Amino acid sequence: MTLKKTLHLHPHDNIAIALQALAKGEADAVEPIPKSHKVATRVIAAGENVLRYGQIIGKADRDIPTGTHVHDHNMSMGAHVAHFAAKTACHQLPKPDAQRTFLGYHRDNGRVGTRNYLGILTTVNCSGSVARFIADAAEESGLLDPFTNVDGIVPIFHNTGCGMSHRGDGHDLLLRTLAGYARHPNFGGVLIVGLGCEVLQLADLLKGQKITNDGNLRYMTIQQTGGTRRTIDAGLAHLASLAEYANAAAREPAPVSELVMGMQCGGSDGYSGFTANPALGGASDLLVQHGGTSILSETSEVYGAEHLLTARATSPAVAEALMDKLRWWEDYCDRHGAQMNNNPSPGNKRGGLTTILEKSLGAVAKAGHAPLSGVFDYAAPLTAHGLVFMDSPGYDPCSVTGQIASGANLIAFTTGRGSVSGYKPTPCLKLSSNSELYMRMGDDIDINCGDIVDGTSLDDKSAEIFEAMIATASGAQTKSEAQGFGGVEFVPWQIGAVL
Repeated sequence: MTLKKTLHLHPHDNIAIALQALAKGEADAVEPIPKSHKVATRVIAAGENVLRYGQIIGKADRDIPTGTHVHDHNMSMGAHVAHFAAKTACHQLPKPDAQRTFLGYHRDNGRVGTRNYLGILTTVNCSGSVARFIADAAEESGLLDPFTNVDGIVPIFHNTGCGMSHRGDGHDLLLRTLAGYARHPNFGGVLIVGLGCEVLQLADLLKGQKITNDGNLRYMTIQQTGGTRRTIDAGLAHLASLAEYANAAAREPAPVSELVMGMQCGGSDGYSGFTANPALGGASDLLVQHGGTSILSETSEVYGAEHLLTARATSPAVAEALMDKLRWWEDYCDRHGAQMNNNPSPGNKRGGLTTILEKSLGAVAKAGHAPLSGVFDYAAPLTAHGLVFMDSPGYDPCSVTGQIASGANLIAFTTGRGSVSGYKPTPCLKLSSNSELYMRMGDDIDINCGDIVDGTSLDDKSAEIFEAMIATASGAQTKSEAQGFGGVEFVPWQIGAVL
């Protein structure tokens, strides 16, 4: 079988994607074209829009002859202001023929976890080392050995919590994030450790949450407990009690509607927008059809594709909420001397992506075709089901941290360049956009979407991802979990002055 060497994604496009490295004279190329990069299919005049997916991804900076390489040496983003598309379609997805279930941990508050960890949360960087000392001591002593239903201990430390205002965005973001982790269904028990004198006080974090000697949430401060050694001893006693509590939980059937999936793409390439991302979008649609929730985030990576989301918002208020977030980002970047088009990383560009518009159009494919039912602040509790949007930076660990705080009990992460990360307490499935990456980094990638180029249908790949989601939610270990990732990827979004 002769495989295509280029792919023309839309009839209106004036570029094609090289499916392999093209030599001069190959597939009408007049110069070498790297794999997954763009090649002009006709003359593109200086100032003319460059089109991919039938959408504008930038403009030609000079005349671009047919068959030549189209990239940042001859095209740029051009002027762009986030724009609103009038609502055109908000069709509800059809209900599935049969409801699916997974095996999860049913919590007292009605939520369902996909893992059963013990968490050690910290209010401030000053208590981070002690939290790690407690976790290390528990591991060295074999504290969890008798408790076979407990997946492990996850110490959560960060570099803030003090030296900040006691009000405003910085304080509120951290408070929401920690509160979201404290009530996360993937934790069977949580111990919160503070220093005692920090700006972010335990009383603020624990407001409204039930604290009992026999429940799943405990807290202490180092200053009140009597220093490091006594805090470690007290922490071990708390963990032993929490382990006994958490160990009583067992996996039981739960409807797929209890799954909340955070979607990410990082280290993208020219394939991401027509292989892994739309395949994940199809799996997201399947989850939404079953009553579950998918979270799209990375606000700076929907810039230029926002009109595709506002056009299917469930109400004008939802569409306007997304536009408000994008306007905030435009102002935020302007105030700090940054540009939205700074987002594509060097790795993204080596993979064939040129502008944020091009990256965003591919990234939004993760959203599938479901209606957009809600827009939420970073780390805020979700009050809507279906496809929702959570505001966040494009920096993957920071974005995932917010999604988990908002309740994600499953993460799906597409990559075209390669990603090595995990996000305890939530399992993360990695999807490669191309087969070469899967062959090269197979110990880190769970599913190869590169075979879509070879003829595997998007529907079949979406179904494969959906089945992997259910298996993972039911306890199947992901590649990142097998590698031991998840200890350093807690990265709350930090905004505001350090005082």
